[in-house]
Amino acid sequence: MIATDWLFDGALGLLLLSLAAAVLHTRQLYTSVVLLIAFGLLLALTWARLGAPDLALAEAAIGAGLTGALLLSALARSGEGAAAASRSPPPVDRLSARLPATLLAVLVLAVLLRAIWPLTDGPVVLPALALAQLPAAGVDHPVTAVLLNYRAWDTLLELLVLLLALLGVRQLQLARHPYPPAWPLLLAWSRMLAPLALLVGGYLLWRGAFAPGGAFQAGALLAAGAVVLRLNHLLPPVRWDNWLVRLLVVLGLGVFLGVAVVAYGLGQAAGGSPWMAYPPALAGLLILSIEVAATLSIATTLTLLVVGEKEELRA
Repeated sequence: MIATDWLFDGALGLLLLSLAAAVLHTRQLYTSVVLLIAFGLLLALTWARLGAPDLALAEAAIGAGLTGALLLSALARSGEGAAAASRSPPPVDRLSARLPATLLAVLVLAVLLRAIWPLTDGPVVLPALALAQLPAAGVDHPVTAVLLNYRAWDTLLELLVLLLALLGVRQLQLARHPYPPAWPLLLAWSRMLAPLALLVGGYLLWRGAFAPGGAFQAGALLAAGAVVLRLNHLLPPVRWDNWLVRLLVVLGLGVFLGVAVVAYGLGQAAGGSPWMAYPPALAGLLILSIEVAATLSIATTLTLLVVGEKEELRA
């Protein structure tokens, strides 16, 4: 059994490396995007093999699903880019072109190995510390406790980066293109899958308090359902000038900052506490508020990135 596991993991690792190299060196952009989607699915399987179902769910939904759809949409809209990509590049010396990249990759790998090698020596204390503080964290799942309590700063900045990414895409001045008519079979499947996506997304949000799940997984699943509905004309246009859409986009970041301010004020009134430290009695309620708001923001932002109405912005 162990030999079989080693064989499977080795084949999975080789496939990941092969797909990564193919994505970087394939001349056709469409082929590169398809290979990148396949790479994301295999990477999700790798995270599952490593015992990280949270990351596997996020990678499958965002890395392979929504990112692939976003890249395919961008490729379809960039007529000039597609034409340029279809032209054969000028002949170059393959060895001289790939040697610097190979040397840089070896250097980066050596630096990473040098950085993580000391971690193999001595006992691993972080998991025990994380589990020991769970009673005061407000949740029963250590991953959620790390993301929204122990290292809440990281999650706060991730929401900020997602908002900045949306604002950056809004400045690309992409022309609006109508979506083609949907097939009857796709319409039927969309009507069946949309309620299921909503139900499973809510379950993942609730499950994150004590098992793998949480806001990013739930938000990505809700966004995937919204993208399917919009592409099949079952959802009205998602427009940035809609005040409700803008409110949902900034809701997660706003609630996160509001909770941080309230928690800091309560901590100071109780004798002083560091920034982003929740009172143990209110930690569960505060984390739940952040998770719900972040789910809605992530779902709305990802939906806007993929199928949002992108009118040309005028100075």
